Amino acid sequence: MTRAVVVAQDETARLREVDDDFLRQGAGTGDAVIDVEWSSLNYKDGMALTGDRSVARVSPLIPGIDLVGTVRASDGAGLFDVGDSVVLNGAGIGETRHGGFSERAVADPGSLVILPEAITPRRAAAIGTAGFTAMLSVLRLEADVAPDAGDILVTGSAGGVGSIAIALLSRLGYRVVASTGRPEQADFLRGLGAAEVIDRATLGEAGKPVQRPRWAGAIDSVGSHTLANVLAQTQWGGSVTACGLAQGSDLPTTVLPFILRGVSLRGINSVDAPRSLRETAWSRLATDLDLDLLDSLTDEVGLAEVIGLAEPILGGQVRGRTVVDVRR
Repeated sequence: MTRAVVVAQDETARLREVDDDFLRQGAGTGDAVIDVEWSSLNYKDGMALTGDRSVARVSPLIPGIDLVGTVRASDGAGLFDVGDSVVLNGAGIGETRHGGFSERAVADPGSLVILPEAITPRRAAAIGTAGFTAMLSVLRLEADVAPDAGDILVTGSAGGVGSIAIALLSRLGYRVVASTGRPEQADFLRGLGAAEVIDRATLGEAGKPVQRPRWAGAIDSVGSHTLANVLAQTQWGGSVTACGLAQGSDLPTTVLPFILRGVSLRGINSVDAPRSLRETAWSRLATDLDLDLLDSLTDEVGLAEVIGLAEPILGGQVRGRTVVDVRR
């Protein structure tokens, strides 16, 4: 039997013991069995823990869109050996198949990445989907915008994606401006490498489709009017990555930023990223992220404690990263 957090339709999430047959529900053939050591708390996990059917699309479900652990058994066609330390982000876990809030998991070998030696399992969990998504955004942005091109805006900057994006960009030589609705986090954001902090209220309402150019590029995890204003304020030839929808999934803008300024809007999908891109991102995280800085923005909880953090993370009350030690 295995301890796991389980959420079912019309029930609150609770800690249960489940068997191997339960863990294999929804799993395909050729799957790897992982002894999970760490997971992490993400916005999606908060939604799943409250039973939000837009994330928890099967019932019952073990949430947790991240897991880090050791290969116990695998039919992975030689991709892994038993005992390998691996990390998995997205790929349907915690949404359409059981995820990382469990002491054991069954995963698709094609989405697993062998953990770089420079990153400990706990730090890999702290990076998680948020850091993986931030790295995918940086990879896309740096292909379009050089560090000397101008300011880079990061929205949702106190969250997991935003905080790691700031740390990555500043270390790569970009001047970063952080947008947040929590002014008390200004010192925290500057400590991550932000050169300037602005109030998200300046971006959150409807605005003109083309505005004074301010940004060479941006990483946006908010969507809706915020993303529309970011596009309207992006300078000629600039690039904006979109990886979230905290404000909304709508995009109330026009084609004007694209045809008048040649602005590019780049979508970031961490869930379905191919294995080769996953490996590239994790390789870069091992060299480009200040891991000591990562430790400073990481909190730790046990498996049962994660249930009580659903509402705080959905309410924007959780900053940085929260790792889950599933063994306690």
